[in-house]
Amino acid sequence: MTLPSQAAIVVIGGGIIGCSTAYHLARDHKADVVLLEQGKLTSGSTWHAAGLVGQLRSSASITRVLKYSVDLYKGLEAETGLATGWKMTGCLRLATNADRWTEYKRLATTAKSFGMDMQLLSPAEVKAMWPLMETGDLVGASWLPTDGQASPSDITQSLAKGARMHGAKLFEDVRVTGFEMKDGRITVVKTNKGDIACDKVVNCAGQWARQVGAMAGINVPLQPVKHQYIITEKIDGLATDAPTIRDPDRRTYFKEEVGGLVMGGYEPNPQAWTTGDVPNDWEFRLFDDDYDHFEQHMMQAIARVPALETVGVKQMINGPESFTPDGNFILGTAPECTNMFVGAGFNAFGIASGGGAGWVLAQWVVDGEAPLDLWVVDIRRFSNLHRDRQWVCDRTLEAYGKHYTIGFPHEEYASGRPRIVSPLYDRLKQQNAVFGSKLGWERPNWFAPQGVEPQDIYSMGRQNWFAAVGDEHRHVREKVGIFDQSSFAKYELSGPDALKALDWICANDVSRPVGRLTYTQLLNTRGGIEADLTVARLAEETFYIVTGTGFRTHDSSWIGDHIGEGLKATLVDVTEDFGTLSLMGPRARDVLAAVTDTDVSNAAFPFGHVREIAIAGHTIRALRVTYVGELGWELHVPIAATGEVFDALMAAGKKHDIRPVGYRALESLRLEKGYRAWGSDITPNDTPQEAGLGWAVKLRKNTDFIGRRALETASGTALKKRFAGFTVDYPEIVLLGRETILRDGEPVGYLTSGGYGYTLGMNIGYGYVRNADGVSDDFLASGDYELVVAMERTPAKIHLEPMYDPAAERVKA
Repeated sequence: MTLPSQAAIVVIGGGIIGCSTAYHLARDHKADVVLLEQGKLTSGSTWHAAGLVGQLRSSASITRVLKYSVDLYKGLEAETGLATGWKMTGCLRLATNADRWTEYKRLATTAKSFGMDMQLLSPAEVKAMWPLMETGDLVGASWLPTDGQASPSDITQSLAKGARMHGAKLFEDVRVTGFEMKDGRITVVKTNKGDIACDKVVNCAGQWARQVGAMAGINVPLQPVKHQYIITEKIDGLATDAPTIRDPDRRTYFKEEVGGLVMGGYEPNPQAWTTGDVPNDWEFRLFDDDYDHFEQHMMQAIARVPALETVGVKQMINGPESFTPDGNFILGTAPECTNMFVGAGFNAFGIASGGGAGWVLAQWVVDGEAPLDLWVVDIRRFSNLHRDRQWVCDRTLEAYGKHYTIGFPHEEYASGRPRIVSPLYDRLKQQNAVFGSKLGWERPNWFAPQGVEPQDIYSMGRQNWFAAVGDEHRHVREKVGIFDQSSFAKYELSGPDALKALDWICANDVSRPVGRLTYTQLLNTRGGIEADLTVARLAEETFYIVTGTGFRTHDSSWIGDHIGEGLKATLVDVTEDFGTLSLMGPRARDVLAAVTDTDVSNAAFPFGHVREIAIAGHTIRALRVTYVGELGWELHVPIAATGEVFDALMAAGKKHDIRPVGYRALESLRLEKGYRAWGSDITPNDTPQEAGLGWAVKLRKNTDFIGRRALETASGTALKKRFAGFTVDYPEIVLLGRETILRDGEPVGYLTSGGYGYTLGMNIGYGYVRNADGVSDDFLASGDYELVVAMERTPAKIHLEPMYDPAAERVKA
């Protein structure tokens, strides 16, 4: 078969992800698609995958992606005539301690929030379902009946056949050797069998995805890790429909296969393969058996299933799987090249994700934007930090080792730290700061009082920082606090067409006079919120844009991709040029007035304005804006002067009892004030109207902007979901998000974020209330509300206005 000389879309890689993407491009979009596989289909890591198919994740969108996989696998054989080996055996997750059991109660609540029926079973019920199992140490187990298992190679061949049936062309033994690029886009895919001109490329090259990306200047931060499992001989008494088992406290998993068991696990001391290039000729190849390393799993597995001690091992599989630094897979548009899309790094759940990942990736390729909120897997969550292969390897091995550990709330990674520090790092450390890490930046989460060890102690209940954060919170409400927010992502957009570009990109009106700042969302074509940031107009042709630390690559990529063709506007990332000190609290003006000659009275420097002021001999960009609901300023300081300016503020603030405050207090303060957090409360699945942010959209202005059409189309119909706040006054309850919202006993949604409001003395949660017939004020106000927290129902009160607002007068004053 000769390669075509051109195609609309070239998919690279013939594993389950590549074949699923090609199948969906051909079936759903009738696309002209060519798939290239350097060896044979499934010959990378697909063929040796264990084939467990679980569906529940902490993200509603990713759970939907995995549920889609199950639905697809159920019906694929009927369409293609090729079996997939799909068996809906259900999955048991075992718990042997109280913390794990709490985790499962929370998971079961999440599952119900997402419309899945996860049940909690007693040890006796587990024993009845799986008689060969030792259950003496169990507290219980969770049971998800719709999980199952499949044959990875069979599914992939079935998807490949389906792709061909819908018109896709698949070629084996064709290796991609490079790309021809023009203006940052791929125009030609070069291979060892000829070149293909194309419009778009989808990199589904598995553990080779990093190398394929590098040929186009794209970073795909994944790490191949050696993952072992065994297949045993037949075991007497093992049912062919035995549920799959995950035994995380023993770090192992089991599934039935041909009368025997497949057993593997996630060890705390994993073995990376290579930080260099993966050999191209690694077709259907494995590593040598490593029983010494595997023995830790064997011991634990025999304790759980004693029959394993005497049964023979048919085969050991020791193959490389692609893992990522945060345990989530990688999808989406590469920020460095607008027409390369990536689907890789599946952390050993590529079979579970394959069907759904191909579905959303195909849609993403065709539309140029994700069809759902896929932020947790978006390739733009990474930054230049992730070009460091050793750092990626270390962090990935840590994530692999946590695969089956208990997921404590607020847990931080430890490897590769500290990596990026603000100029205040040492000063804050001396003040007993306990740091967290965000996109490589060390950021103070809280400050330990005298005599308290400055470290997090994780637990499922209230954690050791709870009281200390309460003190910081009260301090900002009553006096003045200073936050080091130097990690904020910061850009400048300048040029004669800067305003024209932003007018199209921003939902709110940024065409304000010089010296004004605007809070705005950036929307997708569905009207969903892609970003949430502030835009300050520094000069006629210069705008200063500030967004969250983790969104640095995502937001600059979104803005850059949507500057209209031919417009004279340049976006520059200036994150490292400025430190950011947020001075917040009722005494903030007193402190600021003491260190600058500029008039900072409300009349001279009102809310929503930006001014250049001098502090300690340095020119500062002062933004009058708040995320805590108190009077305050964000002070953007030339990075080298950050320490001096901090010292000046601390000295001037001494008589007002100023103190540094961390991100945990910031979170509790914003919860009380009802400010939305992007990525949880507001996402690409939510419109500003649904989120109660319609006031920040310029629909009254006769200016077109991305998402306008979708919002106008929806404006004539009743909203089917609306953002609301909830309080629960049982202090021992811990709200984290994903708790189910009940209205008159019926589930109507789930919390998107949760925490504690120290001023209110109550737990606070936010989420969307849904109703197919519309969510009016009346509907919201008339219901009787409860939250389901770790499977327990608790009364809750709904709030449609900020819960704490005496500060509204202070903020604007």
